[in-house]
Amino acid sequence: MSLYQKYNQEVLPKLKKEFGISNDLAAPKIEKIVLNVGVAEAIGSKDVLGKVKEQLATISGQMPKITKAKKSISAFKLKEKDQIGVMVTLRGKRAWNFFERFIAIVIPRMRDFRGLSKDKFDKAGNYSFGLTEQILFPEVDYAKIDKIRGMVVTVVIKNSDAQKSQKLLELLGAPFQKQT
Repeated sequence: MSLYQKYNQEVLPKLKKEFGISNDLAAPKIEKIVLNVGVAEAIGSKDVLGKVKEQLATISGQMPKITKAKKSISAFKLKEKDQIGVMVTLRGKRAWNFFERFIAIVIPRMRDFRGLSKDKFDKAGNYSFGLTEQILFPEVDYAKIDKIRGMVVTVVIKNSDAQKSQKLLELLGAPFQKQT
C-alpha cells in the first residue's frame, strides 16, 4: 500500500476523529515538498551549479530551478541576481512518493539518527529540516559526486497548524524524537 493510500484509508479518519473535523477537505494534507540546496561556491565557479542541478534532478525526478540572490552582500562577494542555489517543488504524486522514499529509505541511512526534531514546525504547520549529505539518497551515484552537500527539505501542509501537522507526519510514519 502506498503512503497516499495509507493517508486516505487510515490517517484521514484518525485525524478527523481526533481534531473533530467533519469535512475531508478541511483535514491536514501534504500540499507540496520543496527541496533547496544553497551553493555558496557557485559564486566562484559556475559549473558547480550544473552538477548540483543534475544531482537534485536525480533525487527528485523533476528538473530543478536555479535560484538567484535577492540582494547584494559585499562581505560574501555576492551581487544581486547571482546564481547561488538550486530548488525544486514536488506536488501531487511526486511529493507523496518522495516522502514515502524519505521515510522508508533515507531516514534509516542517516548516521546517528535519533529522530526528527519536534520544534521545526512554523506557525502554519509546515515542517523544515536539513539533510547533511545528498548521498543518503540511493539514486545518487557516489562516484559522480564532487563534494558532499546538504539540503533543506520543507514539507508544506495545508489546513494545519503545528500540532495537526505533527500528528499527520507521525501517523504517516515519520520518526520524531522521544521526549525525556
